Amino acid sequence: MATITLKGNQIHTSGNLPAKGSQAPAFKLIRNDLSEVTLDTYAGKKKVLNIFPSIDTPTCATSVRKFNQEAAQMANTAVLNISADLPFAQKRFCGAEGITNAESLSTFRSSFGKDYGLNIAEGPLAGLCSRAVIVLDEKNNVIYTEQVPEIGQEPNYTGALQAIKG
Repeated sequence: MATITLKGNQIHTSGNLPAKGSQAPAFKLIRNDLSEVTLDTYAGKKKVLNIFPSIDTPTCATSVRKFNQEAAQMANTAVLNISADLPFAQKRFCGAEGITNAESLSTFRSSFGKDYGLNIAEGPLAGLCSRAVIVLDEKNNVIYTEQVPEIGQEPNYTGALQAIKG
């Protein structure tokens, strides 16, 4: 269980992020068109998992925009923005913002948060995913993780992007 904060108040997650060097847990997530994707959908690509509580908060929206901008310049890389938002809300946001270089995926009908140790265990955001970034190589090995310590704080974009570049 990781300890993080929400507006300075301590809260916990359901577990810890997968360890660097470990194999990423399999997942099943929902695309904006309600189709399912799995980790195998992105086989052979590096993956940036940008995980956050909700697309409808300023910090989450900023992280989606930032990774979308950077994704255009990364070869053989899938940027996956993952939250518990319904696919309809993700589609609305991405359409309005012109997000085209990154994919938004919903944990709706998924054990992703539990499997990756990301579920917020208590407080007003209980049940949503904590803010984290996990980078996987082409073989789904974890090469970078960041459990953002304060939910309102942006992730370390540079660290995640440098992990992709090697």
